Amino acid sequence: MKYLIIAILFLSLKVQAQESKQFTIEGKVLKPLDVNLESLKAYKTISLDSTVIYNHLQQRKSSIKNIKGVLLKDVLSKVQIAEESPKKLSEYYIVCTATDNYKVVYSWNEIFNSDTGNHVLVLTSFDADPVKTEKGNIALITPSDKATGRRFVKGLSKITILQVN
Repeated sequence: MKYLIIAILFLSLKVQAQESKQFTIEGKVLKPLDVNLESLKAYKTISLDSTVIYNHLQQRKSSIKNIKGVLLKDVLSKVQIAEESPKKLSEYYIVCTATDNYKVVYSWNEIFNSDTGNHVLVLTSFDADPVKTEKGNIALITPSDKATGRRFVKGLSKITILQVN
Protein backbone atom coordinates (compact mmCIF):
# COMPACT_ATOMS: atom_id res chain seq x y z
CA MET A 1 0.00 0.00 0.00
CA LYS A 2 2.85 2.35 0.87
CA TYR A 3 4.44 1.84 -2.57
CA LEU A 4 1.12 2.37 -4.30
CA ILE A 5 0.70 5.75 -2.62
CA ILE A 6 4.25 6.75 -3.56
CA ALA A 7 3.65 5.68 -7.17
CA ILE A 8 0.41 7.67 -7.36
CA LEU A 9 2.11 10.77 -5.93
CA PHE A 10 5.00 10.40 -8.39
CA LEU A 11 2.66 10.05 -11.35
CA SER A 12 0.58 13.04 -10.28
CA LEU A 13 3.73 15.17 -10.01
CA LYS A 14 4.84 14.03 -13.46
CA VAL A 15 1.47 15.00 -14.96
CA GLN A 16 1.64 18.42 -13.33
CA ALA A 17 5.18 18.95 -14.60
CA GLN A 18 3.94 19.02 -18.20
CA GLU A 19 1.09 21.48 -17.75
CA SER A 20 1.68 24.74 -19.57
CA LYS A 21 -0.88 27.44 -20.17
CA GLN A 22 1.70 30.20 -20.66
CA PHE A 23 5.36 30.82 -21.42
CA THR A 24 7.83 33.70 -21.20
CA ILE A 25 10.15 35.05 -23.88
CA GLU A 26 13.30 36.33 -22.20
CA GLY A 27 17.05 36.62 -22.60
CA LYS A 28 18.68 39.22 -24.83
CA VAL A 29 15.45 41.11 -25.41
CA LEU A 30 14.65 44.70 -24.48
CA LYS A 31 11.55 43.64 -22.58
CA PRO A 32 10.48 40.08 -21.64
CA LEU A 33 7.09 38.99 -22.92
CA ASP A 34 4.57 36.72 -21.20
CA VAL A 35 2.47 34.72 -23.65
CA ASN A 36 -0.64 32.71 -22.75
CA LEU A 37 -3.36 30.83 -24.60
CA GLU A 38 -5.55 33.93 -24.68
CA SER A 39 -2.85 36.19 -26.18
CA LEU A 40 -2.05 33.55 -28.83
CA LYS A 41 -5.58 34.04 -30.22
CA ALA A 42 -4.40 37.37 -31.66
CA TYR A 43 -2.13 35.59 -34.16
CA LYS A 44 -3.04 33.93 -37.44
CA THR A 45 -4.01 30.32 -36.67
CA ILE A 46 -2.55 27.45 -38.66
CA SER A 47 -4.49 24.17 -38.70
CA LEU A 48 -3.17 20.71 -39.58
CA ASP A 49 -5.13 17.46 -39.68
CA SER A 50 -2.34 15.43 -38.11
CA THR A 51 1.37 14.77 -37.91
CA VAL A 52 3.29 11.65 -36.96
CA ILE A 53 5.84 11.83 -34.17
CA TYR A 54 9.06 10.00 -35.14
CA ASN A 55 12.00 9.42 -32.83
CA HIS A 56 15.67 9.93 -33.72
CA LEU A 57 15.72 6.51 -35.46
CA GLN A 58 12.80 7.51 -37.70
CA GLN A 59 10.52 5.06 -35.84
CA ARG A 60 6.89 6.04 -35.43
CA LYS A 61 6.16 6.74 -31.76
CA SER A 62 2.74 8.40 -31.85
CA SER A 63 0.74 11.01 -33.68
CA ILE A 64 -1.10 14.20 -32.90
CA LYS A 65 -4.34 15.24 -34.58
CA ASN A 66 -6.60 18.27 -34.88
CA ILE A 67 -3.59 20.57 -34.59
CA LYS A 68 -4.03 24.29 -34.14
CA GLY A 69 -1.18 26.68 -33.57
CA VAL A 70 0.63 29.85 -34.54
CA LEU A 71 4.00 30.37 -36.15
CA LEU A 72 6.84 30.81 -33.67
CA LYS A 73 8.33 33.56 -35.82
CA ASP A 74 5.09 35.54 -35.53
CA VAL A 75 5.25 35.34 -31.74
CA LEU A 76 8.97 36.16 -31.63
CA SER A 77 8.40 39.19 -33.84
CA LYS A 78 6.63 40.82 -30.87
CA VAL A 79 9.88 41.08 -28.89
CA GLN A 80 12.80 43.30 -29.75
CA ILE A 81 16.22 41.70 -29.57
CA ALA A 82 18.75 43.83 -27.72
CA GLU A 83 20.95 44.23 -30.80
CA GLU A 84 21.44 47.27 -33.01
CA SER A 85 23.20 45.56 -35.93
CA PRO A 86 21.09 43.28 -38.16
CA LYS A 87 24.37 41.58 -39.15
CA LYS A 88 24.82 40.40 -35.54
CA LEU A 89 21.41 38.65 -35.53
CA SER A 90 23.16 35.68 -37.18
CA GLU A 91 24.88 35.13 -33.82
CA TYR A 92 21.58 34.60 -31.97
CA TYR A 93 19.83 31.37 -31.08
CA ILE A 94 16.53 30.48 -29.46
CA VAL A 95 16.21 27.91 -26.66
CA CYS A 96 12.70 26.53 -26.14
CA THR A 97 12.29 24.91 -22.72
CA ALA A 98 9.53 22.60 -21.47
CA THR A 99 8.22 22.43 -17.92
CA ASP A 100 10.26 19.22 -17.43
CA ASN A 101 13.40 21.13 -18.57
CA TYR A 102 13.58 19.44 -22.00
CA LYS A 103 15.21 21.93 -24.38
CA VAL A 104 15.46 22.40 -28.12
CA VAL A 105 17.45 25.00 -30.03
CA TYR A 106 16.83 26.97 -33.21
CA SER A 107 19.11 29.56 -34.76
CA TRP A 108 17.77 33.02 -35.50
CA ASN A 109 18.45 32.40 -39.21
CA GLU A 110 16.60 29.08 -39.09
CA ILE A 111 13.46 30.82 -37.84
CA PHE A 112 13.62 34.09 -39.79
CA ASN A 113 15.75 33.28 -42.85
CA SER A 114 14.81 29.74 -43.97
CA ASP A 115 11.75 27.73 -44.88
CA THR A 116 11.86 26.02 -41.47
CA GLY A 117 10.55 29.21 -39.89
CA ASN A 118 7.35 28.78 -41.89
CA HIS A 119 6.69 25.46 -40.14
CA VAL A 120 7.68 25.88 -36.47
CA LEU A 121 4.38 25.98 -34.60
CA VAL A 122 3.45 26.99 -31.08
CA LEU A 123 0.54 24.60 -30.56
CA THR A 124 -2.54 25.95 -28.85
CA SER A 125 -4.55 22.73 -29.14
CA PHE A 126 -4.09 19.18 -30.38
CA ASP A 127 -5.23 15.64 -29.67
CA ALA A 128 -2.50 13.16 -28.76
CA ASP A 129 -2.51 9.51 -29.83
CA PRO A 130 -2.54 7.78 -27.48
CA VAL A 131 -4.31 10.34 -25.31
CA LYS A 132 -1.69 11.82 -23.00
CA THR A 133 -1.55 14.53 -20.40
CA GLU A 134 -0.13 17.13 -22.78
CA LYS A 135 -3.52 17.51 -24.48
CA GLY A 136 -4.61 21.12 -24.15
CA ASN A 137 -1.21 22.43 -23.12
CA ILE A 138 0.97 24.83 -25.07
CA ALA A 139 3.54 22.87 -27.04
CA LEU A 140 5.98 23.47 -29.87
CA ILE A 141 6.73 21.30 -32.91
CA THR A 142 8.38 21.48 -36.32
CA PRO A 143 6.22 19.24 -38.54
CA SER A 144 8.72 19.55 -41.40
CA ASP A 145 11.45 17.81 -39.35
CA LYS A 146 12.17 14.18 -40.27
CA ALA A 147 12.48 13.20 -36.59
CA THR A 148 9.55 15.29 -35.36
CA GLY A 149 9.85 14.04 -31.79
CA ARG A 150 13.31 15.57 -31.35
CA ARG A 151 11.87 19.10 -31.35
CA PHE A 152 8.43 18.34 -29.90
CA VAL A 153 8.37 20.47 -26.75
CA LYS A 154 5.41 19.41 -24.61
CA GLY A 155 4.52 21.92 -21.96
CA LEU A 156 6.39 24.93 -23.37
CA SER A 157 7.33 27.14 -20.42
CA LYS A 158 10.08 29.46 -21.62
CA ILE A 159 11.79 30.75 -24.74
CA THR A 160 15.22 32.26 -24.20
CA ILE A 161 16.97 34.32 -26.87
CA LEU A 162 20.75 34.19 -26.50
CA GLN A 163 23.85 35.24 -28.38
CA VAL A 164 26.84 33.04 -29.14
CA ASN A 165 29.83 34.23 -27.13
